[in-house]
Amino acid sequence: MATSKNMARTLAIFFFCCCNVFFLSYAGSDEFLQCLSQTIPNELVYQQSSSSFVSVLQSSVQNPKYATNTTVRPLCIVTASGVPHVQAAVRCGRAHGVRLRVRSGGHDYEGLSYRSVRPEAFAVLDLSRLRAVDVRPAEAAAWVDAGATLGELYYAVGAADRRLAFPGGACPTVGVSGFLSGGGIGLMMRKYGIGADSVVDARVVNADGDLIASVASADQELLWAIRGGGGESFGVVVAWRLRLSRVEDTVTVVNLQRTLDEGAAALVAKWETLILQPYLPDLTIRVVVQDRHAFFQTLFLGRCSRLLRAMGAFFPELGMAPADCREMTWLRAMAFITLGAADAPAEGLLNRTNNLGTFVKNKSDYVRRAIGLAGWEGIFQQHLSQYGAGLMILEPHGGAVSAGVPDFATPYPHRQGVLYNVQYVVFWSGEANGTVAAAATGWLGGLYGHMEQFVTSNPREAYANYRDLEIGENAVGGDGVTTYESGRVWGEKYFMGNFRRLAAVKGRVDPGDYFRNEQSIPPLLQGF
Repeated sequence: MATSKNMARTLAIFFFCCCNVFFLSYAGSDEFLQCLSQTIPNELVYQQSSSSFVSVLQSSVQNPKYATNTTVRPLCIVTASGVPHVQAAVRCGRAHGVRLRVRSGGHDYEGLSYRSVRPEAFAVLDLSRLRAVDVRPAEAAAWVDAGATLGELYYAVGAADRRLAFPGGACPTVGVSGFLSGGGIGLMMRKYGIGADSVVDARVVNADGDLIASVASADQELLWAIRGGGGESFGVVVAWRLRLSRVEDTVTVVNLQRTLDEGAAALVAKWETLILQPYLPDLTIRVVVQDRHAFFQTLFLGRCSRLLRAMGAFFPELGMAPADCREMTWLRAMAFITLGAADAPAEGLLNRTNNLGTFVKNKSDYVRRAIGLAGWEGIFQQHLSQYGAGLMILEPHGGAVSAGVPDFATPYPHRQGVLYNVQYVVFWSGEANGTVAAAATGWLGGLYGHMEQFVTSNPREAYANYRDLEIGENAVGGDGVTTYESGRVWGEKYFMGNFRRLAAVKGRVDPGDYFRNEQSIPPLLQGF
């Protein structure tokens, strides 16, 4: 079983988030590459023959499972340094039949921003050079390039004004564009909503290679779709305009761990009952359960004294004390939470280094009714305590996520009545496949099966940003376009009743299905 030290190490791997590869070429690849050479500087295009190709490809790969000798890799990588390069890549791709996969931070859980599951000729459009963050404190707003990471966004916002913030997630190397286009759940959503709720405009290169300089002005339905419906399906988002949030000068972070012997199961059961209560939107308690432990990660948008009064009134069982509190600015709190150390410098948020040392598989669920003490005791005893390298992360909803916000406000539908999101994570070392991998994924499958009795059904909801190909993949019809029915299999789990509307937008802006991957939105054409 994992010790507390093992648990901390595993959490650190998760929170901080030379191979031989299989290349596919085809008859039109030379014409595509020649087209790129006429419009984009050669030093920005890495072909398979380049000595830097593999290092550039792996620069933001987060999972070594997708860096093996069976992985289908691109014809080339276009590292665009300006919007005209993005436009040129799209136009060359359309002209010569080469699709683009767009990569921002590289955290796609199935690696679909830089690999293909099936043999296909494609190129990667890497946006990591497009990473400017223009904070406008007087407007409480920012324009953020699509290649920036959450850490870079947090740093720029906090450095510009210590009382401004953005409600993002807990991993600083996640790309802003991927985070927003999947909805964006995070540590302050109970106060300010999900990340996509703060998007007010965007710049998008469409399937014709044209720049839409203000989607809010030009196409409100497209703006709705990219705010949580999978931006890669509709075009290339090159920049986002975000509304920033006002916070107090001082916020409080508390990390507490409790074992089963200390009542961890009962504490998680009590935590469930607090989420939808109509109070404390300033308080978020994120829970990680692993082995025989529960880790309560608290972010409070105020001082410790007020937090302790609230905890004494509503959650005294946790035993939070003054010595547990760490008061700091919001920016320092983001560094502490995302980097895992109280003394972590804010500049650490700017680090984009990836980790290719540990294999990982993730799945997700949503809970709408409390599991309760008996349920949690069974989860701990039958699953968590049997495999120390697996864990569950529980993200509380309620508050601004659902208060007065209908499920169709954005494509993210998991609002009304949702208690929390569950992310299942399992790690292993060694090889992508084999006995160790089989044991890890087998444990995950057993836990996921056990949880069916406690989570949503018809559909069993899932979170788009925790992409999972096990819940379904697209099929391409005889007309060369993704079929709507194949997309429904997985799409209604991510987007529920919003899926058809997303497909209708796709059918209008990209009817030929140029922007396509194994879980892209299929085009629903008029008359169907």
